[in-house]
Amino acid sequence: MGKGYNVVGVNPVYEGETPIPLYKTLDDIPHRIDIVDVFRRSEYIYEIIPSVLKMRPNVLWLQLGIRNDEAVEPVAKAGITVIQDECIKIEYYNCY
Repeated sequence: MGKGYNVVGVNPVYEGETPIPLYKTLDDIPHRIDIVDVFRRSEYIYEIIPSVLKMRPNVLWLQLGIRNDEAVEPVAKAGITVIQDECIKIEYYNCY
């Protein structure tokens, strides 16, 4: 957010206050998303793939320690950039 990006969160169970808009699912986000940045364990990546394919972001980013080549294959085949097992903050600061 401090770099000018609009950030929203997705959490199906959290009910409290947050500094950003929070949605229950990816499908509930009412506007276009450029990057879906995932902080879920590798075995749960399959669950988000249909929503990612539907919303067609530019990038599906799986954070450090998260990798599931089989689950993300349809996303890559759809022309969406897939990044796995990397921290977006570290990569951003390495570029700028």
